[in-house]
Amino acid sequence: MRKLHNTRSQLVRDEPRWFALYTRFKREKQILSRLQEKGVKAYLPLQKLTRRYGNRIRHVELPLISCYIFTKITLQEYVTVLRTENVVDFVKFSNTMIAIPEREIRLLQQVVDGGYEVEVQPAAYQAGDKVEIVGGSLTGTTGTFVKRRDKKNFVVDLSGIGYALRIAVPPELIRKVDQSGIPAAGR
Repeated sequence: MRKLHNTRSQLVRDEPRWFALYTRFKREKQILSRLQEKGVKAYLPLQKLTRRYGNRIRHVELPLISCYIFTKITLQEYVTVLRTENVVDFVKFSNTMIAIPEREIRLLQQVVDGGYEVEVQPAAYQAGDKVEIVGGSLTGTTGTFVKRRDKKNFVVDLSGIGYALRIAVPPELIRKVDQSGIPAAGR
């Protein structure tokens, strides 16, 4: 069982607050459903898009921010949320859970409900940045960002196995971490 170690967390006993959850890749809708079944208030901003596949047109709803769900919880619901299948962890900055202001969640809802075309871009990476792979079979593996190969792939150096492996990773499957391995702010 994971414990909430940091006493500076903005998670409190008597007032539900919004927090971002980090999820396994392409599991956001599934987790939203499971959290709602458990009685946990959760929000997944979905963007309605039209996709063309040859001569077929398909309407889809995709998460606005890949691998993120927002939950409004109190301290008592913390473990329930973490034990939900495919939840990776709460998004933390310097190992502290930071509450998201209600106005920011409302803004997300207004943008999505208003039908605005929104493009969410991953954080900018520089050669030497420490990164963590957050989706696919290498989830949890850390490495060093080397370069951008093209729009669809970044090159990451993985050296945790005693050998240097350079692999191409889609940008949505990595996030920056600071030198101690903690997710960097903004991602």
